[in-house]
Amino acid sequence: MAKKAAGYRCAECGWQTAKWVGRCGECQSWGTVEEETARAGVNVASAGAVTAPAVPIGQVKAEVAHARRTGVGELDRVLGGGLVPGAVVLLAGEPGIGKSTLLLDAAAKIARRQTVLYVTGEESASQVRVRADRIGAIQERLYLAAETDLSALVAHVEKVQPDLLIVDSVQTIGSAQATGVPGGVTQVREVAGNMVRLAKERGMSTVLVGHVTKEGSIAGPRTLEHLVDVVLHFEGDRHSRLRLVRAIKNRYGPVDEVGCFDLHEGGIEGIADASGLFVSHRTEPVPGTCVTVTLEGTRPLPAEVQALVARTEAQQPRRSSSGLDTYRVTMVLAVLERRLNAKLGGCDVFTATVGGIKLNDPAVDLSVMLAVASAAGDKALPAGLVVLGEVGLAGELRPVRDVRRRLSEAARLGFTRALVPAGSLETGKKRDGHQALVPVAGHSSSFGPGFDVVEAANVWDALTHVT
Repeated sequence: MAKKAAGYRCAECGWQTAKWVGRCGECQSWGTVEEETARAGVNVASAGAVTAPAVPIGQVKAEVAHARRTGVGELDRVLGGGLVPGAVVLLAGEPGIGKSTLLLDAAAKIARRQTVLYVTGEESASQVRVRADRIGAIQERLYLAAETDLSALVAHVEKVQPDLLIVDSVQTIGSAQATGVPGGVTQVREVAGNMVRLAKERGMSTVLVGHVTKEGSIAGPRTLEHLVDVVLHFEGDRHSRLRLVRAIKNRYGPVDEVGCFDLHEGGIEGIADASGLFVSHRTEPVPGTCVTVTLEGTRPLPAEVQALVARTEAQQPRRSSSGLDTYRVTMVLAVLERRLNAKLGGCDVFTATVGGIKLNDPAVDLSVMLAVASAAGDKALPAGLVVLGEVGLAGELRPVRDVRRRLSEAARLGFTRALVPAGSLETGKKRDGHQALVPVAGHSSSFGPGFDVVEAANVWDALTHVT
């Protein structure tokens, strides 16, 4: 079939150009613009061969797509119940963060009842065996192969017939049918496409391990994330044992769940109750600290925000944050200066979270503001206080979702006082066909004896209540 040139296309975002360039003009990626060809006069005719006949949707067996638990509770939480047969999961994270340890532990638990094939392309089989001995992951139905060629990997699948396939990692597997070196854009796309097709044809759950770039995004072509069914991100501080798994994409469950793990010398363990991990335990309150409750999926997590305000002689004061959204912190500081007349122009402002958790919840805004105000005035906030609320540019406080669930968790952990936006504990009732907000009577006592809830309409009221 004759081919004709069809220009050039970016493998990352699909941007097209008439001539080759080294850098994509849309996503600014280097080395991703490739020549594409189009077949002239291609006519698609029915050959009569189909993989399965079309049937009424009511006759399709839904139980085939039910998730099967892995045995690792925190991983099942993020996956939405477990691994679905035929699903392809991409687990991405920095090198050495614990991806292989987590998957090897999960593979050993699944191998107690199903056949699992673990293909490693980065380590030798003996290295993986040493890790398996250390974490107690030796099972009779757990098969191990060290391969970097796609055709050899498929041959192993044909021979073992696994229920679960783990490929560590997709960037190390190469295909003779594609150009470039393993890990390149073309190779990764070819390998991932074959893995997805193999998983769907066999109804085999597949987990692909992926690398991340310096910016924290998944390495390889952007189409890699579109090909798979689930994208998980494994994150954590190298100097801490705490590890978090977040769902970025999930066709079988929620995408806002998070799993907490403890990585230690003996392996990795899930942390079912993560409350208290992100809060400093001290006897006396300290200026510049404020506790909030963030919501990760269905799980409320108390977290502490810390701030430090220090005078500086530099013309450009520093604004640094760790674990917080830099843009929201900058906005909160601007509201603090404009609406509360705080003098921060000649001061360095540092904000951070405790325990390495990353907070992107708008409910954290008020805690950041009060922590900075406490640090600037060198006056500690009341003991036992937890703060919730989104801050608007006009200085108003906006209610956040699931306030009751957050406050119930705070009360369970021993907090005695909560500051929330006005209207947070009101319920909706219909009056004359319209939706109206009606205050709930006795809402403070509903969280337990000795727990007091205070409402504030704006940042000035909030600061007045805590000083």
